[in-house]
Amino acid sequence: QVQLVESGGGLVQAGGSLRLSCAASGRLFRINAMGWYRQAPGSQRELVATITSSGSTNYLDSVKDRFTISRDNAKNTVYLQMNSLKPEDTGVYYCNAEGYSYSSRTLFGSWGQGTQVTVSS
Repeated sequence: QVQLVESGGGLVQAGGSLRLSCAASGRLFRINAMGWYRQAPGSQRELVATITSSGSTNYLDSVKDRFTISRDNAKNTVYLQMNSLKPEDTGVYYCNAEGYSYSSRTLFGSWGQGTQVTVSS
């Protein structure tokens, strides 16, 4: 079982910045891709950004040039630097990791508990 723990959410004014972190822990696993998703009240969860183990990234169009995803493979941690935040960025941000568990010999997909990001106008 791979657990994800997120941190870094909070309340910020429009134009401000926040940095989210997500650390994965468990036994004998390899993470392939990690990413961030968000869900606003009354809306479906949407992909914000992903990054592969080799560093390839993908972003939601509305956050390109404002958000940057990065990862530290040695620490099994993914980050999301969010700049120029807008009220429409408000939501619960969830970390996701997909990979392979050597202990159970299965692929896995894990989610964090979510962290609230609120951007005031």
